Amino acid sequence: MLPRMPTPAIRVAQLRPFSARAVYQPWRARTQPSIRLYSSASEDAPPPLLQKLKGDLKTAMRAKDGPRLSVLRTIMSANLNASKTSSPIRTDVQLVGLIRKLQKASYDSVADAEAAGRKDLVEKEQQQIQIYDEYLADSGVQALSADELSTLIQSTIEEVQAAGTEIKNLGQETMKRIVAAVKGKDVDMKTVSKMVQEAVKKQ
Repeated sequence: MLPRMPTPAIRVAQLRPFSARAVYQPWRARTQPSIRLYSSASEDAPPPLLQKLKGDLKTAMRAKDGPRLSVLRTIMSANLNASKTSSPIRTDVQLVGLIRKLQKASYDSVADAEAAGRKDLVEKEQQQIQIYDEYLADSGVQALSADELSTLIQSTIEEVQAAGTEIKNLGQETMKRIVAAVKGKDVDMKTVSKMVQEAVKKQ
């Protein structure tokens, strides 16, 4: 009889208990912080004067104020057109400049109506010019009169000359300083440029 061979020991692997943590949970995956793709409220805030005009538009609609409605709708339309360009209206100063351009168009219309003998159109445009004047006066933007501009230009020229600037650069340096001085004010820069050129010629 053959001797009995010992039975090899069999190790039974111990299974770890099921853990929910071992299961992939996509909702627990780390996500990147969201990125805001829009500007802050302060950057997008419309000019205060524009907000006033919008309020006046509603008031004029309720009151059925035809002339004021016409003016306000013209301003809103021009502002909308500007928003589609590379130079949108972002400040009260820019809005005042826009209103002045629209008012100038009304002055031109008055001249055309007078030449055509259309008194009705003359009166209509003159009413609108007065309304434009109201908004310009209440804009809160400081305007400089022709006398004030003339004084500013002359004093600036004297400062530039005192600094030893050559006569050939006098106009350029004067204009540079004037632009900085009138920043934020209601000033027609084309008019300023002409006044500077005339003043420099007299030196």
